[in-house]
Amino acid sequence: MRTYYLTVLLWSCMFHAVHMMPSPKRTNKHSHSERIIGLSENGGKTLHRIKRGWMWNQFFLLEEYTGPDTQYVGKLHTDQDKGDGNLKYILTGDGAGSLFIIDENTGDIHAAKKLDREEKSLYVLRAKAIDRKTGRQVEPESEFIIKIHDINDNEPKFAKDMYTASIPEMSGVGTSVIQVTATDADDANYGNSAKVVYSILQGQPYFSVDPETGIIKTALPEMSRENREQYQVVIQAKDMGGQMGGLSGTTTVNITLTDVNNNPPRFPQSTYQFSSPESAPPGTPLGRIKANDPDVGENAEIEYSISNGDGSDMFDIITDKDTQEGIITVKKHLDFENKMLYTLRVEAINIHPDPRFLQLGPFKDTALVKISVEDIDEPPVFSRPWYLIEVDEDAKEGSIIGQVIAQDPDTPMNAIKYSVDRHTDLDRIFNIYSGNGSLFISKTLDREETPWHNITVIATEINNPKQSSQIPVFIRILDINDHAPEFAKYYETFVCENAKAGQLIQTVSAVDKDEPPQGHRFFFELVPEFAVHPNFSIVDNKDNTAGIMTRRNGYSRSKMSTYLLPIIIFDNDYPIQSSTGTLTIQVCACDSRGNMQSCNAEALLLPAGLSTGALVAILLCIIILLVLVVLFMALKRQRKKEPLIISKDDIRDNIVTYNDEGGGEEDTQAFDIGALRNPEAREESKMRRDVIPETIFQIRRTAPIWENIDIQDFIHRRLKENDLDPSAPPYDSLATYAYEGNDSIANSLSSLESLTTEGNQDYDYLSDWGPRFKKLADMYGGEESD
Repeated sequence: MRTYYLTVLLWSCMFHAVHMMPSPKRTNKHSHSERIIGLSENGGKTLHRIKRGWMWNQFFLLEEYTGPDTQYVGKLHTDQDKGDGNLKYILTGDGAGSLFIIDENTGDIHAAKKLDREEKSLYVLRAKAIDRKTGRQVEPESEFIIKIHDINDNEPKFAKDMYTASIPEMSGVGTSVIQVTATDADDANYGNSAKVVYSILQGQPYFSVDPETGIIKTALPEMSRENREQYQVVIQAKDMGGQMGGLSGTTTVNITLTDVNNNPPRFPQSTYQFSSPESAPPGTPLGRIKANDPDVGENAEIEYSISNGDGSDMFDIITDKDTQEGIITVKKHLDFENKMLYTLRVEAINIHPDPRFLQLGPFKDTALVKISVEDIDEPPVFSRPWYLIEVDEDAKEGSIIGQVIAQDPDTPMNAIKYSVDRHTDLDRIFNIYSGNGSLFISKTLDREETPWHNITVIATEINNPKQSSQIPVFIRILDINDHAPEFAKYYETFVCENAKAGQLIQTVSAVDKDEPPQGHRFFFELVPEFAVHPNFSIVDNKDNTAGIMTRRNGYSRSKMSTYLLPIIIFDNDYPIQSSTGTLTIQVCACDSRGNMQSCNAEALLLPAGLSTGALVAILLCIIILLVLVVLFMALKRQRKKEPLIISKDDIRDNIVTYNDEGGGEEDTQAFDIGALRNPEAREESKMRRDVIPETIFQIRRTAPIWENIDIQDFIHRRLKENDLDPSAPPYDSLATYAYEGNDSIANSLSSLESLTTEGNQDYDYLSDWGPRFKKLADMYGGEESD
């Protein structure tokens, strides 16, 4: 059995200042204890007493070490180490190899970097010793802890760089405003590095701060917002319990005093002066007044009112909510001649007073307002705002119906001119005397046509025509009984042939254009000539209607199909008016229940059982037959007509045909022109050229005319006769009459005789005949061309 002994040397170095200890000092501390460990290679269990050279629990290091060398932590050593280098020390765990390094030959442990407790305050590591030759552990792996001791390397920090707070003005001393809090990252369990104390650097004597809680409080009583509204307070938080050498941090707190209603409104002056023209209409603003209130918001809202004064009923004051001003306005029409100066007492009062400050005095103020009325040239003023005149409709032209009166309010003795606005009286029914304002009638009135007339009268100052005013005049036309009553409508009355005596056949009523004050009352009766009518009677129903009654049994359409019943209608107004209306009563055939079937007397002649539809069908058949007959006659007449041209030699123009060529103008045998030369020449009988002649008309001779009549007049006369001839064709036809005149100096131009001449003829003479024969001269006078 092999027994192992492990001796561990612990070196703990504490450095308070690097410059005070140039080199770390190694300290060995031996603590002897005994631990019994049984180990057997063959699995047997044997108790041995093992002597340990060193035991440990934890190491301590200072953070933020800034010395020139690495910080020494401690040393690992075992009794098995003979110093020959056969053992190798290995360190594992938190930061092994990076933060903590070990000399594998000697077992010395050093911190390779500065350590920050705020990042990591505790490191757990494991150490073991290995035989280099065999690679086996000579001691079991042991665990130890390295704890970082804190130093005061962090200043207190506030949660915000700047705080904002508010507190009502006039608050009492010690009123809490806001709490600020600072934290320190150092270890609160080790020393006073993390113990923070608060103090105020700026903001005294107005505010204070609790050193432990950081609550800011007021330090002065009745701080006024109107004097100062904004305060800036600087608070310091210092660690180490506020002792010298501790680290500190600061923050800024902006404190605002909020407004309370602790100031009443005050007018800057006790008296105000305003003026107003007397013509200012109600609602006209005259001026503004304002009471000053140092408060803001709703605490400064003011309500203005008129408390007393002789002008409280003539003027009013309203509050402008935006500017907190009082606007003085005109309430009623002013009159300089009546009163020139008014005095008002205006009051301004806070709307939202604060009960806590009512002891400061009444939160209202008053001021005196004087308003002077300015005189202006006013237009005439009528005695009434409007006039109502009533006149009978039968009033004569020129009758005075009423009067309007106006006067100048500035000078009552000034003359006034009156006139009627013709835009309101286009028919010029009324007129007015310009001097005294009396209205009179210019035309007759008719209440039934226009019961009301609304006109406008204008009053104008004679000295200043620009000053004028208008007034409405309402004229009511009173009714007189000038219309007679008449039937309300046209009545279609019938009586059945089988009617019985005393039967009601019609109820009639009447209307009247007049409107009597007591209402209409009409009376009905037959005319005196028919007072006792043998066939019908009338019964007055006493309700402006009357009933027509039969007086005998049975009526016959064949004897009398229609009865005329004249009725007189009276009214009860003065003078009494009456009219006669004739009621037409037809006799009709009715069924047993009195329903009308037919009222025409012609219906008696029609065969029984022939309906209206059958009569309409018969009438249509007759019309169709007549149309067919007319078409047949028209076609037959069209067939009788022959074409105008009855021969192939006939043409429409009036051309005389010859069988020979003729001999020119010298040949007078072919055509006799005597008819043109002799007006009394006998005319050929005219025959229609559009139809085949059936008979030979007698030769119609024209009336003889005077000798040697002009041929042109003769031709015109024949044209006129031809136009008026009833036997002429129905289409256009041209009757041609021509007269050539005397012999031509050129003789005959015919080429028919050219065959009898020998040789070529000389046509040069054509050039001497003038421009009209130039074309012929060019054709015949030139040389022959191929």
